[in-house]
Amino acid sequence: MPVSSHVTGGTVTDRSVFAARHIGTDPADQDAMLKAVGYPSLEALMDACMPALIRSRDGLALPPAVSETEAQAELKGLAELNRPMRSMLGLGYFGTHTPAVIRRNVLENPSWYTAYTPYQAEISQGRLEALLNFQTMVADLTGLPVAGASLLDEATAAAEAMLLARRAAKRGAGDVFAVDAGVLPQTLAVLKTRAEPVGIDLQVTDLSAGIPEGAFGVLLQYPGADGAVRDWSAVAEAAHAQDALVTVAADLLALTLLAAPGEFGADIAVGSTQRFGMPMGFGGPHAGYMAVAEKLQRQLPGRLVGVSRDSGDQPALRLALQAREQHIRREKATSNICTAQVLPAVIASSFAVWHGPKGLRGIAEHAAGQAARLAASLTGAGIALASDAFFDTVTAAVPGRADAVVAAAAERGVNVRRVDADTVAASCDETTTEADLADVCAAFGVPLAAPAAAAVPTGLARESAYLTHPVFTAHHSETAMMRYLKRLADMDYGLDRGMIPLGSCTMKLNAAAEMEPISWPAFADVHPLAPADQTRGWRALIDQLEGWLADVCGYAAVSVQPNAGSQGELAGLLAIRAWQHDRGETGRDVCLIPASAHGTNAASAVLAGMRVVVVACDEAGNVDLADLDAKIAAHAEKLAALMVTYPSTHGVYESTIVEVCARVHDAGGQVYVDGANLNALLGWAKPGRFGADVSHLNLHKTFCIPHGGGGPGVGPVAVAEHLVPFLPSDPSEATGPVGPVSQARWGSAGILQIPWMYLRMMGSAGVTAATASAVLAANYVAARLRDHFPVLYTGEHGLVAHECILDLRELSKESGVTVEDVAKRLIDYGFHAPTMSFPVAGTLMVEPTESEDLAELDRFVDAMVAIRAEIAEVASGAVAVEDSALRAAPHTAAVATADAWDRVYSRTQAAWPGGVSAAKYWPPVGRIDNAWGDRNLACTCPPIEAFGE
Repeated sequence: MPVSSHVTGGTVTDRSVFAARHIGTDPADQDAMLKAVGYPSLEALMDACMPALIRSRDGLALPPAVSETEAQAELKGLAELNRPMRSMLGLGYFGTHTPAVIRRNVLENPSWYTAYTPYQAEISQGRLEALLNFQTMVADLTGLPVAGASLLDEATAAAEAMLLARRAAKRGAGDVFAVDAGVLPQTLAVLKTRAEPVGIDLQVTDLSAGIPEGAFGVLLQYPGADGAVRDWSAVAEAAHAQDALVTVAADLLALTLLAAPGEFGADIAVGSTQRFGMPMGFGGPHAGYMAVAEKLQRQLPGRLVGVSRDSGDQPALRLALQAREQHIRREKATSNICTAQVLPAVIASSFAVWHGPKGLRGIAEHAAGQAARLAASLTGAGIALASDAFFDTVTAAVPGRADAVVAAAAERGVNVRRVDADTVAASCDETTTEADLADVCAAFGVPLAAPAAAAVPTGLARESAYLTHPVFTAHHSETAMMRYLKRLADMDYGLDRGMIPLGSCTMKLNAAAEMEPISWPAFADVHPLAPADQTRGWRALIDQLEGWLADVCGYAAVSVQPNAGSQGELAGLLAIRAWQHDRGETGRDVCLIPASAHGTNAASAVLAGMRVVVVACDEAGNVDLADLDAKIAAHAEKLAALMVTYPSTHGVYESTIVEVCARVHDAGGQVYVDGANLNALLGWAKPGRFGADVSHLNLHKTFCIPHGGGGPGVGPVAVAEHLVPFLPSDPSEATGPVGPVSQARWGSAGILQIPWMYLRMMGSAGVTAATASAVLAANYVAARLRDHFPVLYTGEHGLVAHECILDLRELSKESGVTVEDVAKRLIDYGFHAPTMSFPVAGTLMVEPTESEDLAELDRFVDAMVAIRAEIAEVASGAVAVEDSALRAAPHTAAVATADAWDRVYSRTQAAWPGGVSAAKYWPPVGRIDNAWGDRNLACTCPPIEAFGE
């Protein structure tokens, strides 16, 4: 492997370069680790780990690494190419003020952005409370009792609602999903992409004129794309008369002034929370939302936060009804959603907590009042409007003058929206000023009128209360809000506290220099539909990043549009499907998936219109070639694709991967290599060169976008040359053979600065060294723990890739100690547990990444060795499992300091098993009873009295 002058033996040695600070182990550490593993150098280790057949020798075409200061200066140069204008384009994206107290204490706070999905609920109570606030906010405003913990954007939320309505439809219902003509165009584009592969007949019509025959569901926009506010109650009644479910895509801010969808018959409400404090960010990330009627709560896609109780009968939060999620139900899952939009959802809920019901209503009244004043100015000059009932968007008829009006407004620094040659729309928001209105009126050639009352129809005015829980009125001073956010953050465990060794999730360093640019206004305040001459910096950044990503993975092209890894999977499979259909091979619909695969693989395949056939794995964890041959033979004429993760989900570089790819190609199929484990390949091997046709890349793993408590993520799709024409198309045009999978052309563009900075600062040598360092860390952990816990799968030389699986199954049989007991006990030692029971039940999958230093790796190993000794005590009969510290874990401060202590182990063993630490993390709750919570489902902020019993 060619290395630069900054790299010796695969190790970055110059501590003045960024890569040496990104990688936690220095050369001396790595020498010690290599001795433990039994190899003289990183190159020798990689040679032994990785099959020679897949190795890439051509290096990476990345520019030479630069310092943090130089990279940010270069990025500032790109930012200066943008021309952020005052945006009145609307169409689902609005100006908003992110309160400084939220920007500083949430968005820019590593306690929030470095945390993981709250699967270990005991150490996730802060973000779970913030998400429960989010669900309560959404449920209150929509008038529906159950809301999820966030979806990816409004358009994909609408697509999920369509699929939910179909699942819930009565047997014998038709295949029609009816969409009102007033829906947002990007939503319609995504609906078309998602409907066709699963056989849904999407019909766009004026639903006020009637419900199409055979409709299992309808979608209404409230307010519509033209800004009009319509009374949909009669349409909802007519839909219900045909047993069709009613989905309303609603502007959440408008619902502070408008009647709630649940009050006029909606079964489902969807939308975006972007205008609750999240910048437009050239399209994202923004938290979508979905709320449903109680009868649909177990069909709800994505994550749902619920209230339960802990071992001390105290209220505690956790993710509810997980048995319906993709990681368990695979092809029978309610959706393929994995990465959500947790950090944007936390910002949105914090926005509601900060402003409260009165403050939100005031923001809505400001936007509606500005729109009413603009409307009065136009009508006063004889310009006709599309509707006299609207919230924040005014659509005006200017026959033959639309282009001139748009150009005149742009000359004054304001973007308004060209609907067609005769129509212009302008949207007002929280940031709209009188000067903005004056400039727009000047563009229309009319004087600005006096302030006017909001144009909300009397019959649709909101009368019901919302945000009545005390949390929305208790934190309106900055002192109170700062302390509330601090209290929530203190309850959580993130990378700012210690290692999160989650296998397959790659919880690595998210450097501050990478994070800072996402807040720069020149990037953050740009509307995704802004004219191209105003967004040259954004487009240059995206072009560079897509080019770099394509090269490092060995592909011809990349699209960054998919805004989660699961959406990248879907986009990749849709590209394969479209390419085969283009060749006349419309009968190919079988997707082969190894038994070890991520649950999203199977769920995505179903959503792409494919049938899942599972391929067995052998005892070594590899794809069983004999079973692969049998499945190929059985489905030769129907074979569409193989989805395979490499290195395998078992943490091994399979030596047969090239042969596996060849066999699928020989049968006429395509190969999809899941990019979840790319952190074990980057700089050493390229999937596009060893047989793959398409991959998705998790930028929230290998490329350092932080997990944000469960999202945002970015899952670009990378394809070989023949699949380039079948990448996702622009939602505003949707002219390609494959439609969009996200509502914005570049998906969650607002966080692409992070991987750009990472690659720019790391360069080829740094990226290559990072991969080798991650592989060394995993093998070091495996080598040190092998005598205590069997390592389930290894490669040819007894080595693993970037993660290892510790097998606790025999120990559990001997002692009764479960893998959950070990996971919860690790909290007492100050760790987030590794991935639990995936891909094999009763195991822990450990991925230390390249970012952890040797001291932290040793601390984790020491904790696991100590826990092994505790298990031995139970197995020997010295301690009953029910009386052990393992079963009682985690131990809260309240438990450890209680006056009475009747346990067989000491307080010190309970709370300080690794020794007294000044940085001791105290879990806020004891072990949570998940089953009780699912039996007693509560998914909004309950009153304090509810916890009295």
